[in-house]
Amino acid sequence: MQRFSHLTTIIADLGDVFLFTAPMTLVPLVVALLFAEWDMLLPMASVPVVFFGVGMLLRHVPRKERGIRLSTAFCSVALFWFFCALISGLPFVLGLHMGFLDALFEGMAGWTGTAYTMLASPDTAPHTLIFWRTYMQWIGGIGIIAFSIALASSTGLFRSKILRSESRDEPLMPSIIHTGRAIWKIYGILTFFAIGLILFTGLSLWESVNLALSAISTGGFTPHAEGILYYHSTLLELILIPIMIAGALPFKLYYLISENRRLSLFGDEQVKLFFLFLAAGVAVLTYDLVFFGNLELIPALQQGLFTTVAAVTTTGFQVANLHTWASVTLIFLAMLTFIGGAAGSTAGGIKLDRVAFAYRALTWWFHRFYVSGKVLLPFRIEGRVIPKATAEQLASKNMLIIILSVVLIFIATLVVIQFHLTTYTPTEIMFDMVSAFSTSGANTGYVSPDMPVISKWIFILMMWVGRLEVIPVVMLFLALFRGSES
Repeated sequence: MQRFSHLTTIIADLGDVFLFTAPMTLVPLVVALLFAEWDMLLPMASVPVVFFGVGMLLRHVPRKERGIRLSTAFCSVALFWFFCALISGLPFVLGLHMGFLDALFEGMAGWTGTAYTMLASPDTAPHTLIFWRTYMQWIGGIGIIAFSIALASSTGLFRSKILRSESRDEPLMPSIIHTGRAIWKIYGILTFFAIGLILFTGLSLWESVNLALSAISTGGFTPHAEGILYYHSTLLELILIPIMIAGALPFKLYYLISENRRLSLFGDEQVKLFFLFLAAGVAVLTYDLVFFGNLELIPALQQGLFTTVAAVTTTGFQVANLHTWASVTLIFLAMLTFIGGAAGSTAGGIKLDRVAFAYRALTWWFHRFYVSGKVLLPFRIEGRVIPKATAEQLASKNMLIIILSVVLIFIATLVVIQFHLTTYTPTEIMFDMVSAFSTSGANTGYVSPDMPVISKWIFILMMWVGRLEVIPVVMLFLALFRGSES
């Protein structure tokens, strides 16, 4: 009975979010009308219809009246992301006659902001579906939950606890409604400027919109199978760099800058750490491409700069064939991708604030080994002293997420290697697995429509788990199989 009560609350909350999501998924129908793709109207209309119909059905499931718990919020987020991917695959099934698994893969890649695709030839796909892919990345990048918070607060799901699935334990700003509206306003402005910058390169409005949506969401989908290399434009690559960086920095800072009317980006620890990793990555990749890849300095610097930015922002854009790179370079690139961008941004990975916190916690632990047990060493975060018990609890939780992430990537890589004999090396498969977990989508070539079924399922699960940073999915499975405690 207890488990049933807990699950009905999650399901009812899910129905509320579906109803708020349905209107957003109407936008691609405009593209179908503009390009006169009449045969895509019904396949594309299936998404908002299913969201609305299922939402109406689920919201009438009885729920508990008492306050929402963090575990329930986590479960709701995990289920929401999975069913969004499932429903969003319908146009690919109905419009392209794609198989169920490939369509689910495409939907999951879209909502998690991962550049992996099961489309054999995006160049020949309908404009409606090309836009739908990048549009999924755009709305999934900032988090559909933030948009829902801005529209309603009538259900317990729309409380500050829901924000905790994105790495931080405190709400972004004091007012949740104000938070959601501010985030989407900033996101819209950044997207508008991104489209304008890309138009400056001479690309069409169609190409510019798709690339802008994909870049600011740190997703990586492009309208062409060759990706960024299709355009043969150094200017485009240089313009995409600041757009990707803008998407990977904490949106809280944009809000504070807009409120205070002064630039203060580099006062944030995550921003400093971001550019530190960026500088180190450019230096190492350039060196490797010169000495291992036999490139001239300028081409190596161009590839190193763009690839490093794409890695630390977890954007799946590529300007090189990673299959030809040295193993040591791929391992270093995987490390950058695994770390990812800032918390409170559209980027994936374990997040910079978690890395900074882990370093601070390890330093604090080791310092305590060298002093008397009677000496109290303070643990400070952003100038605040945290009580010892609280610090140990936060540090343990932080390290648990990092360890679980590493273990999942290791196990998933072993399973793929065990069940699929392939010409790709273990290093390349490991890189693609890290790329999936960090919702990047940079690809050595292993991920393709020709992958075996078991590999597709593993990559789908890794994208899902990685986007939600492990814990929400763990909480969901605990709720399904063990129930919850009162």
